[in-house]
Amino acid sequence: MVNRLVAEHVAFEYSNGVAALAGASLELARGELVAVIGPNGSGKSTFLRCLAGLLVPKSGTVVVDGEEVVALPPRERACRLAVVPQFLPRLPDVRVQDFVLGGRYAHLGRWRSAKPHDRAVVRAALSSCDAGDVESRLMSELSGGQRQRVLVARAIAQEAGVLLVDEPTNSLDPEHQLAVFRSIAELVAGGRSALVVTHDLNLASQFASRAIVMQAGRTITEGPVDRVLTREVLEPVYGPHLFFGRFANGRPIVVPWADAR
Repeated sequence: MVNRLVAEHVAFEYSNGVAALAGASLELARGELVAVIGPNGSGKSTFLRCLAGLLVPKSGTVVVDGEEVVALPPRERACRLAVVPQFLPRLPDVRVQDFVLGGRYAHLGRWRSAKPHDRAVVRAALSSCDAGDVESRLMSELSGGQRQRVLVARAIAQEAGVLLVDEPTNSLDPEHQLAVFRSIAELVAGGRSALVVTHDLNLASQFASRAIVMQAGRTITEGPVDRVLTREVLEPVYGPHLFFGRFANGRPIVVPWADAR
């Protein structure tokens, strides 16, 4: 697998007639960590669900490694794409280690029995997200931040070539935000690809090689983070109440600023 994802002119309309996407495109190459940013309601999460094959576009195409995502059988899709949702609508009443092991189903044998290697992958995934201490607890017993880390660990354990992540740090404290992004970055350094929807522009700045800006259901700008996270690009999207600076390594800093013009 080459771990390459391409979407062209994707449009999507919900059953109530609301058009959520109106021509969104992107290309994700092997070894890239790309951030998708934009204001609330710009279509980021809907786009990610179309990329994952969870929603079928009204028009346009989504292709992973040369094959249309919606045409892939579930097991094959799971080998190529792993998805981290914002939240689980319903918490399964299972232990964390078994929930994360569920991400391995595409790799399990005919009888779906886990081997020692699968258990080792699960433990390593939980450890990478600083969630090894909750592996024996029930999912329903976890805090919001713990659940979020476990969701990321499940996707990591899946060992798919492309990781699609929807706002993974919303419930996390700063240290665990960094832990999650570092674990994703390590996968990318190993040859996988990752697309991360995020509102945290500074984590995007530190970890992504490129950023894609969405507005009103369209991808309107993309490029290296130091060219996208600028006043010229972001003020028309987010408004004027932003402060721009630089980290010590030269990467952009963007934060809300009440006293901005």
